[in-house]
Amino acid sequence: MYLKYPISWTALALAAALTGTAAQASMPANLPADQSVGAIEQVHAFHDAMPTGVSVTETGRIFVNFPRWGDEVPFTVAELRDGKVVPYPDQAINQANPKDPAKGFISVQSVVADGRGRLWILDTAAPGFSPPQPGGAKLVAVELATNKVVKTLVFPKNVMLPGTYVNDMRFDFRVGDQGVIYITDSSLTGPGAIIVMDIASGTAIRRLSGAPSTSVDPNFVPTVEGQVLKVRDAKGGTQPFAVASDGIALSADGQTLYFCPLSSRHLYAIPTALLRDETVSEARLEMAVKDLGEKGASDGLEADASGAVYAGDYENNSVRKRLANGQWQTIVHDPRVLWPDTLSIGPDGYLYFIANQLHRQSIFHAGKDLRQKPYSLLRVKIDAAPAPTH
Repeated sequence: MYLKYPISWTALALAAALTGTAAQASMPANLPADQSVGAIEQVHAFHDAMPTGVSVTETGRIFVNFPRWGDEVPFTVAELRDGKVVPYPDQAINQANPKDPAKGFISVQSVVADGRGRLWILDTAAPGFSPPQPGGAKLVAVELATNKVVKTLVFPKNVMLPGTYVNDMRFDFRVGDQGVIYITDSSLTGPGAIIVMDIASGTAIRRLSGAPSTSVDPNFVPTVEGQVLKVRDAKGGTQPFAVASDGIALSADGQTLYFCPLSSRHLYAIPTALLRDETVSEARLEMAVKDLGEKGASDGLEADASGAVYAGDYENNSVRKRLANGQWQTIVHDPRVLWPDTLSIGPDGYLYFIANQLHRQSIFHAGKDLRQKPYSLLRVKIDAAPAPTH
């Protein structure tokens, strides 16, 4: 237990006078307390919109994104330059284009550097979790050397459902003519899934759509900061916190995809060759999924070059590491790690992650926004390299 706010003796005296009880002595300073784990550093403090994603390129450039969930978001993708948040690649493209939804950024959920000189931007086209705008959900590749858009892949209709919310992505350039992208559909209202997109053709398939491994765990009851996390309205109504497949990571050899629903504590794995093979039935695919057990409730996942997988644990203000032998260890535990979101490994041997207080949003507290700025981009030294993509 830790004291969040300092005790005011004036307030205690007033309370005693009003209630007729004597003010109690303060807590002894030397009582045992929860111990922190890991030496975290704050890379940047955000005083405006709430970020969700971060990606560090192979040259150390840092990019972040701000989905349009209700905050004022003048630009939904940015680069951190000299301590400032700068719209990326420019301000103009960070505005929706009503005449052509494929052109401007509508609401970006994730940014990922591909290890080959490009930043990929995942646009949900679903501000405020509304149904995605037709033709607006897309992947946009920006050449880092020129800061110019070089490729746009609009999600085809066959993988887009009315409730689809494309969330996070990983790349493998070792297969296909130009590589493939694995994307999670973390729908709040429909089935979760893994979407597999071919970069060369732009064609895509839904895999494990509605499977237990991509779906909300019906027995999952999350507790964050001592409170059961539920959607709460101003009239006292509640709904479960139910978000499908979210976190995703690709093994260093590209042969295994790790993923997890946001509303679950389990980590799942599947051979990528089966995901890509359209002749493999959904029934066979589901049988090939491995439940790797509990890891804590995670928003983001990441993998390194040595076979380890990293996962946030938003119930416990922690980040955990799964070793190649399957054992878990806590590498960060700190009360300031309020909802660890996206994870990214930089070329400097640090694991970068966003702490954005997502659980304090008004939707979970009957209309009261309990977030306290700033939000943070944090990092911890792990002395590991990111998993290669090629």
